Amino acid sequence: MVVSPSSSASVLVVGAGIVGLSVAWQLAERGHAVTLVDPALEGNLPGGGSRAALGVLMAQVFHRSRGRSWRLRQQSHRLWSQWINTLESRGHRLPRRRGLLLLASTEQELQRQGGIAADRAGLGIKLHQLSTEALAALRPRLPGDPLGGLLSPDDGQLDPGPLLEALQSELRRAGVSCVAQKAVAVVRRRPWRVLLAGGSELEADWLVLALGTGTAALLESLGHGLPIEPVLGQALELELATVPGWNWPGVVVWRGINLLPRPDLTPGGRRLWLGATLEPGEQAGAAALTELRELGGDAPAWLRDAAVVRRWQGLRARPQGQPAPVLAEPEPGLLVTSGHHRNGVLLAPATAEWVCSRIGS
Repeated sequence: MVVSPSSSASVLVVGAGIVGLSVAWQLAERGHAVTLVDPALEGNLPGGGSRAALGVLMAQVFHRSRGRSWRLRQQSHRLWSQWINTLESRGHRLPRRRGLLLLASTEQELQRQGGIAADRAGLGIKLHQLSTEALAALRPRLPGDPLGGLLSPDDGQLDPGPLLEALQSELRRAGVSCVAQKAVAVVRRRPWRVLLAGGSELEADWLVLALGTGTAALLESLGHGLPIEPVLGQALELELATVPGWNWPGVVVWRGINLLPRPDLTPGGRRLWLGATLEPGEQAGAAALTELRELGGDAPAWLRDAAVVRRWQGLRARPQGQPAPVLAEPEPGLLVTSGHHRNGVLLAPATAEWVCSRIGS
């Protein structure tokens, strides 16, 4: 349902990854005049870290239960249910999987999982601790030799590809103007002005920078610093040699690596997503990909024998010296939403709500 603000504003959103698309969609839903700027719009491809996203949603099983990160995750967790219902009611198909299983590889991790489960129980959030016997019954065999596991039934995964397509479709429906050019500089003036690589310029009452690592360069043109570093992520789609007979309760996380069954991708149900690497800089490394492929030596035989069907990569923005993500208003009318690192899909709704609250909804 479209909500009309008391007074609409013109807004430039620079960056068309999952966060930028989400921000633009929610602003348009509230009646604002939105222009989205990103050269990747030329081919209808998402930009930035969205190219590396697996869409894992880890909110309820997050290791902390207080502070800003926890609040943002819980807000997004609630909003995702609303967003999915809205988008699906408009005819979009959003494949998603419920359940996320954290495996404990050490006694310290096992004890930490027990603490998390006890803490969440006090908040009315039910998590399930799985014994080694319960884990041994899962097929195909889990990686390594886990000492236990913590299952969050309400976390899981949302397929980023169809989600991005749905958001882009909603922007077209709402009449959002999309400019497939690179923003090269910002001029401090109300209305704000953005200079484009082609020599033209755009202006609006509000400017939202959702460019990931590219945000820092635009802020520098205004004299603002944003310490942020690129972290490259590589991911794989694998096809198993035999039909696995999946009975995993959802996404499996082993030592920070996500193993995501995708039986929906082929009639035989033999596909799996694996990712993603954490590589400082912008260059993909063969060694890091091999480490991912072999799970650091913990890959079971069925995973080692799987064939690589597809490989993809993208850059995530990680803030330096401050928590992720960066949500800031360095000057009146200038909003920064960047540095989501590995949680762009998860935190997109809370980020969009923050922007809307600043501009007025």
